[in-house]
Amino acid sequence: MPVISVNEMQIYKNFDEIARDILAMAKEFLPDRLIYITSITKNKQIIVKLSESNPSIHINEGMVINLNDTVCNKIDFANNAPLIFEDMSKETELDDLRQALIGANINSYLGVPITLSNGETFGTLCAVHTHAAMMTQKSTLMLQRIAKMFSYYLDLERLAYRDSLTGLYNRQFLYKYFEENVASGGALFFLDLDGFKSINDNYGHESGDLVLKEVAVKLEDFVQQQDGFAVRLGGDEFVINLINNRIGQEELSKHAENLLSRLSSWEIPLEGFYLSVSIGIALYAPGGSSRLKAVLKSADNALYFAKAKGKNTYQFAPS
Repeated sequence: MPVISVNEMQIYKNFDEIARDILAMAKEFLPDRLIYITSITKNKQIIVKLSESNPSIHINEGMVINLNDTVCNKIDFANNAPLIFEDMSKETELDDLRQALIGANINSYLGVPITLSNGETFGTLCAVHTHAAMMTQKSTLMLQRIAKMFSYYLDLERLAYRDSLTGLYNRQFLYKYFEENVASGGALFFLDLDGFKSINDNYGHESGDLVLKEVAVKLEDFVQQQDGFAVRLGGDEFVINLINNRIGQEELSKHAENLLSRLSSWEIPLEGFYLSVSIGIALYAPGGSSRLKAVLKSADNALYFAKAKGKNTYQFAPS
């Protein structure tokens, strides 16, 4: 299931205000600690919000850290269990992180998982101190409850911007993101499955849904290696938005070939049917002059010509 990205958080209503309120509540129970919220991706941790600026602790909002280099990576997310180190200098299991801890000037830590209702990990709510410090059971329990409250808010926001079947972003997210971030420029890939109707007609909609979920997994794996995101527009139509105004046509062609390869073999058995994808690609320039409807139209027209060429291929829209 796709994780909540920084791009997604940026369009949530009142995210900053609610995050600040969550930190303020936690600060009531742990007034001497620096409290912060993180989000976690496949291999990165992002410091989302701090309770306050603390010059003694070298953690900043927006900081991106390799997940393997963080204490939070040692949390038991599967069991939603808090992680407590009251004196990190005495913990031999932290020897691999010793230099990082010294650099951040942290010697006590409480990390609580922030987990969504579908089991997906959002990140952590953490409390740290420069010195060894006791952590009471009551404070730990309260931090867990506060993290749970924050997860309820994230669940509600996520419902508004995610496709219920695949978990990918939906059309509403695409329009909202494009409206607020088009100035960055990029490339939009419009994907349509070739032969999907035959799958539904011959295997049933349940098998069709399994195919769509498999597409989503493959697209999400692709975008995690790029700067971008994947969207299900509806039916068997998908969009990938790559956020890079300097990306050239040669590199975009390699991305398209990659997607064609990913979507040419399937885990679900499709005996007697060949399922592939056709792709239309439209670039949009930085500066905010482009509008999503126009870019989608260009990509859709390019997709039409890709299908006309025999499907299982890609086509660029005219510059």
